[in-house]
Amino acid sequence: MEKLTFYAVSAPEKLDRIGSYLAERLSRDVVRHRSGYVLIAMEALDQLLMACHSQSIKPFVESFLHMVAKLLESGEPKLQVLGTNSFVKFANIEEDTPSYHRRYDFFVSRFSAMCHSCDSDPETRTEIRIAGIRGIQGVVRKTVNDELRATIWEPQHMDKIVPSLLFNMQKIEEVDSRIGPPPSPSAADKEENPAMLAENCFRELLGRATFGNMNNAVRPVFAHLDHHRLWDPNEFAVHCFKIIMYSIQAQYSHHVIQEILGHLDARKKDSPRVRAGIIQVLLEAVAIAAKGSIGPTVLEVFNTLLKHLRLSVEFEANDLQGGSISSANLSTSSKDSDEKIVQNAIIQTIGFFGSNLPDYQRSEIMMFIMGKVPVFGTSTHTLDISQLGDLGTRRIQIMLLRSLLMVTSGYKAKTIVTALPGSFLDPLLSPSLMEDYELRQLVLEVMHNLMDRHDNRAKLRGIRIIPDVADLKIKREKICRQDTSFMKKNGQQLYRHIYLGCKEEDNVQKNYELLYTSLALITIELANEEVVIDLIRLAIALQDSAIINEDNLPMFHRCGIMALVAAYLNFVSQMIAVPAFCQHVSKVIEIRTMEAPYFLPEHIFRDKCMLPKSLEKHDKNLYFLTNKIAESLGGSGYSVERLSVPYVPQVTDEDRLSRRKSIVDTVSIQVDILPNSIPSDDVVSNTEEITFEALKKAIDTSGMEEQEKEKRRLVIEKFQKAPFEEIAAQCESKANLLHDRLAQILELTIRPPPSPSGTLTITSGHAQYQSVPVYEMKFPDLCVY
Repeated sequence: MEKLTFYAVSAPEKLDRIGSYLAERLSRDVVRHRSGYVLIAMEALDQLLMACHSQSIKPFVESFLHMVAKLLESGEPKLQVLGTNSFVKFANIEEDTPSYHRRYDFFVSRFSAMCHSCDSDPETRTEIRIAGIRGIQGVVRKTVNDELRATIWEPQHMDKIVPSLLFNMQKIEEVDSRIGPPPSPSAADKEENPAMLAENCFRELLGRATFGNMNNAVRPVFAHLDHHRLWDPNEFAVHCFKIIMYSIQAQYSHHVIQEILGHLDARKKDSPRVRAGIIQVLLEAVAIAAKGSIGPTVLEVFNTLLKHLRLSVEFEANDLQGGSISSANLSTSSKDSDEKIVQNAIIQTIGFFGSNLPDYQRSEIMMFIMGKVPVFGTSTHTLDISQLGDLGTRRIQIMLLRSLLMVTSGYKAKTIVTALPGSFLDPLLSPSLMEDYELRQLVLEVMHNLMDRHDNRAKLRGIRIIPDVADLKIKREKICRQDTSFMKKNGQQLYRHIYLGCKEEDNVQKNYELLYTSLALITIELANEEVVIDLIRLAIALQDSAIINEDNLPMFHRCGIMALVAAYLNFVSQMIAVPAFCQHVSKVIEIRTMEAPYFLPEHIFRDKCMLPKSLEKHDKNLYFLTNKIAESLGGSGYSVERLSVPYVPQVTDEDRLSRRKSIVDTVSIQVDILPNSIPSDDVVSNTEEITFEALKKAIDTSGMEEQEKEKRRLVIEKFQKAPFEEIAAQCESKANLLHDRLAQILELTIRPPPSPSGTLTITSGHAQYQSVPVYEMKFPDLCVY
């Protein structure tokens, strides 16, 4: 061997003839099963290959590869292993110049077949599989480094290489590592364990992939997982994509995410568990990719996930509609729960992806998701809900708001205007999202995420009477000009949402807790003196609504509202630190503790709390009185004139068109909105009583000119000084009350004759009404139209 090597090095032009001779001898010995001579010939070829590096080695390599092919084609495992070892040695040799005419198609096919060996002897089977994996590794190393020869990345080769590696990786134990990359195998495991060796080869293959051939390496993974049904359960699929995401270059991560989204679209009609498995794989990929480059796929990811969320809800709704047959109830409920698994997986993915985005991208995603929520008056940029029905629409609203809740978690904006722009706040506070207690809870939680810029929400958790607010160590800053402007523009909208949310019949304890937290967060983050006065007006209005009970709420809800008001006034009195105000609140709470504990949150939200039969007979000392609050705040420099004006929520167009109980739209009725004085100690009722005498005066225009002029002057003065929202709310409130009283009077007193006795044109202030029929009643001097 030494002489042959010296001769070949001295006369490299003879290598071609030497290789041809050895190849001829080896082919003959292989056919004749002379294993000893085969080993000698391959040893000679290996040593010559390692010793000679001249340009004339090219023809010799062709003879060498021909002999390796002969060994791999033989049926003897030892010869196959021998040929593989020789090829691996050759693959580790760096050639000076590439050989463009050399192809490795045969070796790819043969090594891939060896990876799937099914030999009856376990040891032989393992040995052949390891040889096949090492051969594939050798082919990869020999070809991927040559930029001018990219044949190994062609789909016909990747479709053989990748499934062969995955087939051997399936036996690996799942390593659940969400935080960091899967651990690299040790050197001993690489050589002895086919699964470890295949995984290492797979990592190496992906690590060498470039922009142009990344997709060719990833697509066979989907085909393998589909063929072997590995999406349910999906532990192996998750493990594979963890390896992929940690092995490829970071800037190519979005390619893999795009491929997963495309596969999800292709399998959208598969079973829920398969889709859930793909989405969980997407979650793992996004979790890793979010730490680096996401690329241009941000909106595509969310758009695709929201589309599949709608499809899942649609499938669920169709199953519920079609599940009326008793024999199908079991399978329907099972599929229904499976669809919920899909929906939860989508929401978790959206939330995790969104929470890892930078703030500027996260605000765009928040707007994007909010634009998909079906609400009244926004027909553009929403999901197609034509096939969902009412139940499906409510379900999609809940799913989207849960997604939005996860995206907004941890979001910190410098100003509230950035976090809650009008285009986001209007649909979020829409009455369309108040139809259900769960929807209202999600809306409030989203608002808390965006409002709580100093992480105070955890300190306010649970509605309770806080003995000393200072112990909570509330963090707050001085209200900036932008936040003040926001409250002037949107404050009434926030108050209205809280007011109406308190009066819903399906409220549970969590609703009251979230409403209390909303009031507290507004006080901490957005309240100047003017906002504090508005919040106190709102709390007093809630107390009045519980006492008067125009909405016929159950006693538990009325007491719940009273408890909410008590908890909030206790909080705000200590936050603004006005001693007289704190004293009044503490006194009322003390009296309630002894005489009416069901008006306090610690008691009413406890199981088996005794409820009163009515609230009308309670002593006024149990209530927070407007005049006492006004006196205490006025003495500390607060402007308390607005406290005397009862709070009434704004009326919107959607109120009238939604399915919820709305305020009747009454227009062009001019009502005196000026308060005469601060209310008395009686329970807050600043509304003028309407009697028959008052109605008679209202339609009698004789001798009223002087009073009319004075009234107009006062109204003009009020319109010049009072906020527009307050004026509009007052007009709506009194108009509705007038309408209700008139209806009661008509119902009790009218005895309509066969035909009207005449017509009358009524003018009041600047409003003139059409001629209306007049009916005579048992009060001859009064006509009511």
